[in-house]
Amino acid sequence: MSEDSAQVRVNFRSPFPLFPLERVTLLPHAMRPLVIFEDRYRQMVEHVLDGSGQIAMAVFQGLEWKQDYQGTPPLRPAVCVGRIYQHERVPDGRFQIVLQGICRARILEEHHPEGERLYRQAVLEPTDTHPIDETSLAAARESILRLLGSEPLTELKAGQEIRNQLREPRVPTSAALEIITMSVLTDTPTQYRLLAEGSAPRRAEIVEQELQRLAAAIDSAKRQADPDAPRGVVWN
Repeated sequence: MSEDSAQVRVNFRSPFPLFPLERVTLLPHAMRPLVIFEDRYRQMVEHVLDGSGQIAMAVFQGLEWKQDYQGTPPLRPAVCVGRIYQHERVPDGRFQIVLQGICRARILEEHHPEGERLYRQAVLEPTDTHPIDETSLAAARESILRLLGSEPLTELKAGQEIRNQLREPRVPTSAALEIITMSVLTDTPTQYRLLAEGSAPRRAEIVEQELQRLAAAIDSAKRQADPDAPRGVVWN
């Protein structure tokens, strides 16, 4: 988790380079390592490093991208603006970068590659324009901590680290929600839903609901795999 992403200024008056992928790869406060090897995105990184250092991570709409990846397949509107936190250019020309998530935004206007520019750009608007009131998330924080501290969610690989984050007063609840989204709620529809949601209290509700659903699914799977069940019997 990054502690200073909220301190980075974002200029929404200028278009942002777009880097679309199959699924959500970045949320605010998160750090994401990426290897950049395509010509168009290597050019994008070069341009970004000469400017604001910021990129909008987008998500493909539907499956058209599988047949038209080298073109400009449609994108979903929600994006995460990130900045290049670390970068290294390796001898073969690839970039190894680490992106730091800054804020949520949505695409207003898309600009296709033009002239010497090989990559897409977009005019964006911020998804949430009001400061997050962390006190309004206190009850959700406690509820989520109880869920993660109870079976079966205690068995989650990332569970202990997340519980430690939630017990640390210096970690904002809004940041902890992003950690949970990236490390636990990893199905594509849920992650995109949380990327597109501009309200932190609403994101907290969604995270709590999805954790409850996950706990129920794990319990159900355990019952069906019960070695003590009579042969041929599956518990409902």
